[in-house]
Order: sequence, then C-alpha cells, then structure tokens
Amino acid sequence: MADKDSIKETHNYYLDIPMKSEPFILRGSNSLDWGMKNRLLNIFCPDTGRTVMLAVDHGYFLGPTTGLERMDVTIVPLLPYADTLMCTRGILRSIIPPTFTKGVVLRSSGGPSILKELSNEEIAVDIEDAIRLNVAALAVQVFVGGEYETKSIHNMTRLVDVGNRYGIPVLGVTAVGKELVRDAKYMRLATRICAELGASYVKTYYVADGFETVTASCPVPIVIAGGKKLQELDALRMAYDAVQQGAAGVDMGRNVFQSEAPSAIIQALRKVVHENMAPEEAHDLYLTLKKEKK
Repeated sequence: MADKDSIKETHNYYLDIPMKSEPFILRGSNSLDWGMKNRLLNIFCPDTGRTVMLAVDHGYFLGPTTGLERMDVTIVPLLPYADTLMCTRGILRSIIPPTFTKGVVLRSSGGPSILKELSNEEIAVDIEDAIRLNVAALAVQVFVGGEYETKSIHNMTRLVDVGNRYGIPVLGVTAVGKELVRDAKYMRLATRICAELGASYVKTYYVADGFETVTASCPVPIVIAGGKKLQELDALRMAYDAVQQGAAGVDMGRNVFQSEAPSAIIQALRKVVHENMAPEEAHDLYLTLKKEKK
C-alpha cells in the first residue's frame, strides 16, 4: 500500500493554459474512436497527414507476378522506406518479419483468380485473425459498376460494421474493370459510395482531368493506386500531381517493386509525398540513389 504520508498536496493546475481540443489531422476522422485514430496514424504520417503505402497484395489473384516471386528478397529490404504495407495474411505470416512495427493494411477480400470474374469476391479474413495480426486497417475491393457490384459493396459494409466494433478502419479499394471508363465522373461516384457507406479512407486511380473534384467530393482521405508500371519520372509526376490536387498519399506496388531500383524510387516517392519535392528533382534523387546502389 502507498505511504500516505509522502503524498504531496496538489497545487499546479496551469490555470493560465487552456486545454486544447485540436482537430484530427485526417479529413472526416474527428468522430472516430481513439483506437481508430491511433491505427490510422500507423498508416498516415502525423506530421504531414500523408502516406506512402507499399502494395504487395497482387498475388491474391495474380499469383507470383513479376517482382513478387521471392518477396523475402525483393520486398523485405523496402520495408524501412514504407509508411505502411498492404499485403495478405499469408505473406504477412510467412515473409514479413515481426520487427516491422509500422501499420499493416490487410487484404481482406478475395476469391476469384485472374481466370474468372474478379468482382465475384467474398470477405476472406475473419476479424479475429485481423486482430491477432494487429493490423492497422482492412482493405476490401469494391467493384462499382461491375457484375457483382452489390455483393462487393456489401462485403465492404460488413467489414465496416465489424471494424467499427473493434476499432479497425476499412480501406475501400475502387476497382475499374475493362468495361468501365477511368474518368473523374466514375471516380467521384466510386469513392463517394465507399465513403458514404463507412470506409475510413479510399484508394482509387489518378485521372489527369478533374482529379481535384474527386478529392474535393470525397469526405475521407484518398490515396492513389500506382496501376501499371510507368517510367520512373512519370510515376513521380503522377504522385506529385495527385497530392497537389488533394490526395493523402499513394499506394504503389508495380511502380516500386518492378523498378530497376526499387529502394531508390520509393525514397524518391517519399520526398514527393511528404516534402512536396518537384518530380524532376525527385527523379534526379532516384538516379543518384540508383547509381550509389550499383
């Protein structure tokens, strides 16, 4: 029992300093629970409100795609440069070292392979396993306009319900099929649906014409997908344009791990996203780091 005689009388209440109640750094997140906010800050940098996510979940429907054949060799060395990692639970358990203490965004939907109709997904992770893995968020694919649109949206809402119960945010990933046009009108529709139905943040594609209207009309943070492999300067330009037009960061995969110098490009991306470095300057940094690596 504590010694009552050693207890000092309280005296300093800092009456001249008003208690602060500052808004949360991420848009649309003020009303979230403490655990949700804490997990989101394992994804987004508290200093900038932005993120460089490293997406390596492609194998859940593509198999061992180029650059992901041996993830212990190609991906693990990149982990120090990523704000968060987006992957499947199989890869997390078998490849990613537990010394990685940044946020993990867990791919939580799946089912069909590239050989079938991709929109016919199911929820592929139980919430108890997600908690067991200590994930920062759950990622679910949403196929607005796809054959199984309603099913995929229902997958997301079910994850939102269970995520809210346990304090885990949900990332709504907007998918674009071959039959759908990648334009601002479609992106506004898809991202707004995800946000309206409870996603804490949304991943979508950058479009050159009108992307600022996509971010403006979405009440939660948007990160952009890298999409197909681009030339490094083009990837850096896309990232720069996206964040300047309101995106809260990038979630890039092929434009990182399929680069000739993956560690160099992800470091250059960090400069663009977190420091607003111009794409040309970031590309010079990429070339310098690439040369040093050899």
